[in-house]
Amino acid sequence: MVQKPYKIKTVEQLNETTFRFVIDCKDLAEESWCGRFVNIYCEGKTLRRPISICEIDKENGTITLVFEVRGEGTKWLSERKAGDELDILGPLGNGFFPEKDKRAIFVGGGIGCPPMLGAAEDYGENAEVILGFRSQKQMILLEDFKRVAKDVSVATNDGSYGVKGFVTDILKEKLAGDKDAIVYACGPMPMLKGIAALCEEQQVKCYVSLEERMGCGIGACLACACEIHDKTGTHVLHVCKNGPVFDASEVVF
Repeated sequence: MVQKPYKIKTVEQLNETTFRFVIDCKDLAEESWCGRFVNIYCEGKTLRRPISICEIDKENGTITLVFEVRGEGTKWLSERKAGDELDILGPLGNGFFPEKDKRAIFVGGGIGCPPMLGAAEDYGENAEVILGFRSQKQMILLEDFKRVAKDVSVATNDGSYGVKGFVTDILKEKLAGDKDAIVYACGPMPMLKGIAALCEEQQVKCYVSLEERMGCGIGACLACACEIHDKTGTHVLHVCKNGPVFDASEVVF
């Protein structure tokens, strides 16, 4: 990992609370892959803010970050402009490794959608994508997903766009009778729990990227602990260091 100032190349506001930054960071981009994250220092805050990597352009030496304003730190971050520098630590964590010889379905919910864009893009043009939002007003990155995937479905809680309901409603139809598919997902814990249960029922392999509050981002502070169970029993691991991507069948939801 590296930690130093990197310049913001472009800034775009996607909706009322969500922003997209392209960061000029050749060395960081070279070491990144889909599903990993960076930790950003926000002025006046002791703890850095973890932001998932949305897209990686190794040729041009950039990464794209998409984040939502949720507090004072991300509010400060949203006020940065193109040309400003950010103190970034990364890349951190373990990401997705999409298996390109199998049918892959990428599921994102809310601010969990950005890392799935890079994962779908890495998989290739045959990627199938399911996105979930509270309403059309909160939708982000739809055209970007359409650019990289062959099929993009959307579910909204209020039915203002796409299917009224949840991503699991669409996923259940897509998985019917296909045990050879693999599901990759990121989003709120209740959504991931539902996806994991559905995939277990359908006997389909599933990988999830967990969202947890983090302190250090490198496994030292033990703040983002999560329970994992395997053949040897139940263990406490850390989302920042051992994840954020885990085999869904091993996560204790």
